[in-house]
Amino acid sequence: MKKGNLAKGLLGLALGAALMMGASAAQADDTITITGSTTVLPIAQKAAEVYMKKNPGVRISVAGTGSGDGIKSVIDGTADIGDASRDMKAKEIKLAKEKGENPQKFTVALDCIVPVVNPSNPITNLTIAQLKDIYTGKVKNWKAVGGQDKTIVVISRDSSSGTFEVWNHHVLGKKTRVRPDAQLQASNGAVAQAVAGNKYAIGYVGIGYLNDKLKGLTVNGVKASAKTAMDKTYPIARGLYMFTQSKPKGQVAKFIEFVMSPEGQKIAVEEGFVAVK
Repeated sequence: MKKGNLAKGLLGLALGAALMMGASAAQADDTITITGSTTVLPIAQKAAEVYMKKNPGVRISVAGTGSGDGIKSVIDGTADIGDASRDMKAKEIKLAKEKGENPQKFTVALDCIVPVVNPSNPITNLTIAQLKDIYTGKVKNWKAVGGQDKTIVVISRDSSSGTFEVWNHHVLGKKTRVRPDAQLQASNGAVAQAVAGNKYAIGYVGIGYLNDKLKGLTVNGVKASAKTAMDKTYPIARGLYMFTQSKPKGQVAKFIEFVMSPEGQKIAVEEGFVAVK
Protein backbone atom coordinates (compact mmCIF):
# COMPACT_ATOMS: atom_id res chain seq x y z
CA MET A 1 0.00 0.00 0.00
CA LYS A 2 1.05 3.62 -0.44
CA LYS A 3 3.43 4.84 2.27
CA GLY A 4 3.92 8.34 3.61
CA ASN A 5 0.27 9.38 3.58
CA LEU A 6 0.60 10.75 7.13
CA ALA A 7 3.25 13.22 6.02
CA LYS A 8 1.26 14.10 2.91
CA GLY A 9 -1.90 14.62 4.96
CA LEU A 10 -0.16 16.94 7.40
CA LEU A 11 1.35 18.87 4.49
CA GLY A 12 -2.08 19.15 2.89
CA LEU A 13 -3.55 20.51 6.10
CA ALA A 14 -0.75 23.06 6.41
CA LEU A 15 -0.98 24.22 2.79
CA GLY A 16 -4.74 24.15 2.58
CA ALA A 17 -5.62 25.80 5.88
CA ALA A 18 -4.11 29.17 5.02
CA LEU A 19 -5.82 29.23 1.65
CA MET A 20 -9.17 28.11 2.99
CA MET A 21 -9.45 30.66 5.82
CA GLY A 22 -12.15 33.07 4.85
CA ALA A 23 -12.22 31.86 1.29
CA SER A 24 -15.46 31.89 -0.63
CA ALA A 25 -16.16 29.36 -3.35
CA ALA A 26 -15.82 30.22 -6.99
CA GLN A 27 -13.86 33.46 -6.46
CA ALA A 28 -12.61 32.95 -9.99
CA ASP A 29 -13.10 30.32 -12.65
CA ASP A 30 -9.41 29.40 -12.38
CA THR A 31 -9.52 28.92 -8.60
CA ILE A 32 -10.84 25.74 -6.93
CA THR A 33 -11.23 25.21 -3.20
CA ILE A 34 -11.48 21.65 -1.85
CA THR A 35 -11.94 20.60 1.76
CA GLY A 36 -13.25 17.65 3.76
CA SER A 37 -12.35 14.02 4.36
CA THR A 38 -8.80 13.15 5.40
CA THR A 39 -9.35 9.76 3.75
CA VAL A 40 -9.96 11.38 0.36
CA LEU A 41 -7.22 13.95 1.00
CA PRO A 42 -4.33 12.02 -0.63
CA ILE A 43 -6.36 11.50 -3.81
CA ALA A 44 -7.53 15.12 -3.97
CA GLN A 45 -4.08 16.45 -3.19
CA LYS A 46 -2.22 14.41 -5.80
CA ALA A 47 -4.94 14.97 -8.42
CA ALA A 48 -4.76 18.72 -7.77
CA GLU A 49 -0.99 18.68 -8.12
CA VAL A 50 -1.12 16.88 -11.48
CA TYR A 51 -4.05 18.98 -12.74
CA MET A 52 -2.28 22.26 -11.95
CA LYS A 53 0.81 21.09 -13.84
CA LYS A 54 -1.39 20.36 -16.83
CA ASN A 55 -3.22 23.69 -16.41
CA PRO A 56 -0.69 26.30 -15.17
CA GLY A 57 -3.29 29.04 -14.84
CA VAL A 58 -5.42 27.08 -12.38
CA ARG A 59 -4.93 27.34 -8.60
CA ILE A 60 -6.33 24.58 -6.35
CA SER A 61 -6.27 24.61 -2.56
CA VAL A 62 -6.85 21.32 -0.72
CA ALA A 63 -7.48 20.86 3.00
CA GLY A 64 -8.34 17.89 5.21
CA THR A 65 -10.96 19.02 7.72
CA GLY A 66 -13.28 16.00 8.02
CA SER A 67 -16.21 14.73 5.95
CA GLY A 68 -18.83 16.63 7.90
CA ASP A 69 -17.02 19.90 7.35
CA GLY A 70 -16.52 19.13 3.65
CA ILE A 71 -20.23 18.63 3.10
CA LYS A 72 -21.12 21.67 5.21
CA SER A 73 -18.66 23.83 3.28
CA VAL A 74 -20.28 22.88 -0.02
CA ILE A 75 -23.77 23.58 1.30
CA ASP A 76 -22.62 26.92 2.74
CA GLY A 77 -20.82 27.83 -0.48
CA THR A 78 -17.39 28.23 1.14
CA ALA A 79 -15.83 25.43 -0.94
CA ASP A 80 -16.25 24.31 -4.52
CA ILE A 81 -15.75 20.62 -3.72
CA GLY A 82 -16.44 18.80 -0.48
CA ASP A 83 -14.58 15.52 0.01
CA ALA A 84 -16.38 12.91 2.07
CA SER A 85 -15.84 9.30 3.07
CA ARG A 86 -19.56 8.91 3.75
CA ASP A 87 -22.70 9.77 1.86
CA MET A 88 -24.75 12.88 2.56
CA LYS A 89 -27.29 12.49 5.34
CA ALA A 90 -30.98 13.11 4.70
CA LYS A 91 -30.89 16.25 6.86
CA GLU A 92 -27.93 17.61 4.88
CA ILE A 93 -29.70 17.02 1.57
CA LYS A 94 -32.83 18.68 2.98
CA LEU A 95 -30.84 21.71 4.13
CA ALA A 96 -29.21 22.04 0.72
CA LYS A 97 -32.54 21.82 -1.10
CA GLU A 98 -34.08 24.39 1.26
CA LYS A 99 -31.34 26.74 0.06
CA GLY A 100 -32.27 26.01 -3.53
CA GLU A 101 -29.26 23.79 -4.13
CA ASN A 102 -29.07 20.46 -5.93
CA PRO A 103 -26.01 18.62 -4.51
CA GLN A 104 -24.11 16.40 -6.92
CA LYS A 105 -22.20 13.30 -5.77
CA PHE A 106 -19.21 11.79 -7.55
CA THR A 107 -17.82 8.44 -6.39
CA VAL A 108 -14.10 8.95 -6.99
CA ALA A 109 -12.77 5.73 -5.41
CA LEU A 110 -13.66 2.71 -3.30
CA ASP A 111 -12.20 1.99 0.11
CA CYS A 112 -12.07 -0.54 2.94
CA ILE A 113 -11.90 0.59 6.56
CA VAL A 114 -9.24 -1.68 8.03
CA PRO A 115 -8.75 -2.42 11.75
CA VAL A 116 -5.06 -2.01 12.51
CA VAL A 117 -2.74 -3.03 15.31
CA ASN A 118 0.96 -2.70 16.02
CA PRO A 119 3.04 -5.22 13.99
CA SER A 120 4.21 -6.85 17.24
CA ASN A 121 0.61 -7.85 18.06
CA PRO A 122 0.04 -11.57 17.25
CA ILE A 123 -3.64 -11.05 16.37
CA THR A 124 -4.37 -11.40 12.63
CA ASN A 125 -8.18 -11.57 12.43
CA LEU A 126 -11.16 -10.23 14.34
CA THR A 127 -14.85 -10.72 13.72
CA ILE A 128 -17.33 -7.85 13.58
CA ALA A 129 -18.72 -9.09 16.91
CA GLN A 130 -15.25 -9.00 18.50
CA LEU A 131 -14.59 -5.52 17.14
CA LYS A 132 -17.90 -4.35 18.56
CA ASP A 133 -17.05 -5.81 21.97
CA ILE A 134 -13.66 -4.09 21.93
CA TYR A 135 -15.00 -0.70 20.85
CA THR A 136 -17.92 -0.72 23.29
CA GLY A 137 -15.71 -1.78 26.22
CA LYS A 138 -17.18 -5.24 26.74
CA VAL A 139 -13.75 -6.71 25.95
CA LYS A 140 -10.82 -4.82 27.47
CA ASN A 141 -7.99 -7.37 27.34
CA TRP A 142 -6.33 -8.85 24.25
CA LYS A 143 -6.40 -12.27 25.91
CA ALA A 144 -10.19 -12.41 25.44
CA VAL A 145 -9.74 -12.45 21.65
CA GLY A 146 -6.73 -14.74 21.51
CA GLY A 147 -3.96 -12.26 22.14
CA GLN A 148 -1.61 -11.39 24.98
CA ASP A 149 -2.75 -10.73 28.54
CA LYS A 150 -2.57 -6.97 28.03
CA THR A 151 -5.08 -4.13 28.24
CA ILE A 152 -6.42 -3.00 24.86
CA VAL A 153 -5.81 0.66 24.03
CA VAL A 154 -8.68 1.77 21.79
CA ILE A 155 -8.03 4.42 19.15
CA SER A 156 -10.99 5.89 17.26
CA ARG A 157 -11.80 8.78 14.96
CA ASP A 158 -13.72 11.80 16.24
CA SER A 159 -17.43 12.15 15.58
CA SER A 160 -17.05 14.65 12.71
CA SER A 161 -15.28 11.97 10.67
CA GLY A 162 -17.00 10.09 7.88
CA THR A 163 -14.74 7.13 8.68
CA PHE A 164 -16.07 7.21 12.25
CA GLU A 165 -19.67 7.19 11.05
CA VAL A 166 -19.19 4.33 8.57
CA TRP A 167 -17.24 2.31 11.14
CA ASN A 168 -19.91 2.85 13.77
CA HIS A 169 -22.67 1.89 11.33
CA HIS A 170 -21.02 -1.38 10.28
CA VAL A 171 -19.38 -2.35 13.57
CA LEU A 172 -21.25 -0.82 16.50
CA GLY A 173 -24.73 -0.19 15.17
CA LYS A 174 -26.45 3.19 15.02
CA LYS A 175 -27.50 3.38 18.67
CA THR A 176 -24.28 2.02 20.23
CA ARG A 177 -21.59 4.37 21.48
CA VAL A 178 -17.84 3.88 21.43
CA ARG A 179 -16.31 3.28 24.87
CA PRO A 180 -15.75 6.57 26.75
CA ASP A 181 -12.02 6.00 27.30
CA ALA A 182 -11.28 5.62 23.57
CA GLN A 183 -8.59 7.98 22.32
CA LEU A 184 -10.17 10.10 19.58
CA GLN A 185 -8.04 11.25 16.66
CA ALA A 186 -8.76 13.89 14.02
CA SER A 187 -7.37 12.07 10.97
CA ASN A 188 -6.43 8.72 9.47
CA GLY A 189 -2.80 9.74 9.76
CA ALA A 190 -3.13 10.49 13.47
CA VAL A 191 -4.75 7.07 14.06
CA ALA A 192 -1.95 5.37 12.13
CA GLN A 193 0.68 7.20 14.15
CA ALA A 194 -0.99 6.38 17.49
CA VAL A 195 -1.30 2.65 16.70
CA ALA A 196 2.23 2.43 15.30
CA GLY A 197 3.54 3.87 18.57
CA ASN A 198 1.66 1.57 20.97
CA LYS A 199 2.10 -2.22 21.09
CA TYR A 200 -1.34 -2.76 22.61
CA ALA A 201 -3.41 -0.31 20.58
CA ILE A 202 -6.10 -0.95 17.98
CA GLY A 203 -7.44 1.59 15.50
CA TYR A 204 -8.96 1.75 12.03
CA VAL A 205 -7.90 3.54 8.84
CA GLY A 206 -8.76 3.72 5.16
CA ILE A 207 -6.93 1.12 3.09
CA GLY A 208 -4.71 3.79 1.52
CA TYR A 209 -3.15 4.53 4.92
CA LEU A 210 -1.76 1.04 5.53
CA ASN A 211 2.02 0.95 5.82
CA ASP A 212 4.79 -1.22 7.24
CA LYS A 213 4.36 0.32 10.70
CA LEU A 214 0.83 -1.10 10.94
CA LYS A 215 -0.65 -4.59 10.74
CA GLY A 216 -3.97 -4.64 8.93
CA LEU A 217 -6.32 -7.31 10.28
CA THR A 218 -8.73 -9.42 8.30
CA VAL A 219 -12.39 -9.06 9.32
CA ASN A 220 -14.53 -12.19 9.53
CA GLY A 221 -11.61 -13.85 7.75
CA VAL A 222 -11.80 -11.52 4.73
CA LYS A 223 -8.80 -9.41 3.70
CA ALA A 224 -9.29 -5.83 2.57
CA SER A 225 -8.37 -5.58 -1.12
CA ALA A 226 -9.48 -4.11 -4.43
CA LYS A 227 -11.42 -7.27 -5.18
CA THR A 228 -13.22 -7.47 -1.82
CA ALA A 229 -14.02 -3.75 -1.96
CA MET A 230 -15.54 -4.08 -5.43
CA ASP A 231 -17.53 -7.24 -4.76
CA LYS A 232 -18.45 -5.97 -1.26
CA THR A 233 -17.38 -9.20 0.45
CA TYR A 234 -15.22 -7.15 2.81
CA PRO A 235 -17.56 -6.24 5.69
CA ILE A 236 -16.53 -2.58 5.99
CA ALA A 237 -16.25 -1.41 2.36
CA ARG A 238 -17.44 2.01 1.21
CA GLY A 239 -17.31 4.65 -1.50
CA LEU A 240 -15.26 7.84 -1.37
CA TYR A 241 -16.95 10.96 -2.68
CA MET A 242 -16.57 14.47 -3.97
CA PHE A 243 -19.66 16.68 -3.62
CA THR A 244 -20.53 19.92 -5.36
CA GLN A 245 -23.32 22.37 -4.52
CA SER A 246 -24.95 21.85 -7.92
CA LYS A 247 -23.93 20.56 -11.34
CA PRO A 248 -20.29 21.64 -11.62
CA LYS A 249 -19.17 24.10 -14.27
CA GLY A 250 -15.91 25.48 -15.60
CA GLN A 251 -12.68 24.33 -14.02
CA VAL A 252 -14.52 22.52 -11.21
CA ALA A 253 -16.29 20.32 -13.76
CA LYS A 254 -13.03 19.77 -15.66
CA PHE A 255 -11.17 18.83 -12.45
CA ILE A 256 -13.79 16.27 -11.42
CA GLU A 257 -13.78 14.91 -14.97
CA PHE A 258 -10.01 14.51 -14.60
CA VAL A 259 -10.38 12.67 -11.26
CA MET A 260 -12.87 10.29 -12.87
CA SER A 261 -10.69 9.75 -15.97
CA PRO A 262 -8.32 6.78 -16.33
CA GLU A 263 -5.42 9.04 -15.29
CA GLY A 264 -7.30 10.25 -12.23
CA GLN A 265 -8.35 6.74 -11.27
CA LYS A 266 -4.72 5.65 -11.60
CA ILE A 267 -3.87 8.29 -9.00
CA ALA A 268 -6.48 6.80 -6.64
CA VAL A 269 -4.85 3.38 -7.05
CA GLU A 270 -1.35 4.79 -6.57
CA GLU A 271 -2.54 6.35 -3.32
CA GLY A 272 -3.60 2.90 -2.11
CA PHE A 273 -7.33 3.03 -2.84
CA VAL A 274 -9.53 1.21 -5.36
CA ALA A 275 -10.56 2.58 -8.75
CA VAL A 276 -14.28 2.76 -9.43
CA LYS A 277 -13.81 1.70 -13.05
